[in-house]
Amino acid sequence: MSVVGLHGGVWYGSAAEAALRHADLLVGSARQHDDLGDAGLAGEPVELWGRIDELVELCSARAAAGARVCVLASGDPGFFGIVRALAARLGPDALDVHPAPSSVALAFARVGIPWDDAVVATCHGRPVAWAAEIVVRHPKVAVLVSPDSPPETLGRAVVDVGGRERDVWVCSRLGEAGEAVTRTNLPGLSAGTFDPLSVVVLIMPGGGVAPAAATAWGRDQAEFAHRAGLITKAEVRAVALGKLSLPGSGVLWDVGAGSGSVAVEVARLVPGLGVFAVERQPEACAQIRANARGTSVTVIEGNAPPALAGLPDPDRAFVGGGGIDVLDAVLERLRPGGVAVATYAVLASAIAAAERLGSLVQLQVSRGAPIGVDGRLRLLAENPVFMVWGSP
Repeated sequence: MSVVGLHGGVWYGSAAEAALRHADLLVGSARQHDDLGDAGLAGEPVELWGRIDELVELCSARAAAGARVCVLASGDPGFFGIVRALAARLGPDALDVHPAPSSVALAFARVGIPWDDAVVATCHGRPVAWAAEIVVRHPKVAVLVSPDSPPETLGRAVVDVGGRERDVWVCSRLGEAGEAVTRTNLPGLSAGTFDPLSVVVLIMPGGGVAPAAATAWGRDQAEFAHRAGLITKAEVRAVALGKLSLPGSGVLWDVGAGSGSVAVEVARLVPGLGVFAVERQPEACAQIRANARGTSVTVIEGNAPPALAGLPDPDRAFVGGGGIDVLDAVLERLRPGGVAVATYAVLASAIAAAERLGSLVQLQVSRGAPIGVDGRLRLLAENPVFMVWGSP
């Protein structure tokens, strides 16, 4: 099966041309077929895009029947493209890939700036807040925007997470007849209206270095809106984040999220994680949304376990509320090799959880508080917390 990258109906190289001209079946989007309209290709055109399972099933069946199948793609199909899905389902040995230049390579070429030191983010299938966090952490970034997250939405998200001066280029419909490159800045990006079929290049003025994001966790609970002290205390949160052993990507659940402090810290520490905060109290959900402003945390309002039904399976899970039935529901969905951490105020519940996860510790924190007027301190003990963690 061949996969051929195109820009405006133009392919790159004789091998790509041969794959197109010898194909019995050409599978792509309506726009790609329109672009190839005058190329004189004999293959049967099939408009099928965005429905990956149907595309793979059709291509696999026709290839098994002896047809020469060619999948049309935009730019480099191995760069945030269809090759990932096809290789995962059919195996890389089944594919013959003929890339065009990626849209990111074309964007930097139009701007006239090298990009071997650039970071690339995408809004396709990911929250725009995730891309915004990448922008503020790095001096040179290209973002693949989408119809759901067009360039102006990205601009507002970058400002929301503290982005300031950036030189900005919006590179639209690269390699096509309607190609356009617009130079602006963050205010102009945020206030404008741009083609969602774009790559946005954002660079610190003078090619400067982005301020390093503080690698800190266990932030003071005063930084979070919460009700009546219902928040995972800073020291407990710090230990929990360490026990979670956070990966660079994947999915994390914060179940019984309360103020969302664990979810928010995870999202700030590891922007590549998809973070879901599950909480049943509407007032608490409003506080989570306020605390999570500028991050990619998704708030799910509802009772667990039922509220977990529509979520992607987690690689990591923190259970800060609910009984053993909630923990069991989480563990049923935890991906192989995943890690769960749970906290309890009652020893019996912690012991039952430890039977499932293996490790148990009691955390006891005492805080210094002033006594008298001469600066002396006394220790005020917090209620002890039992923490359980492990892989089932």
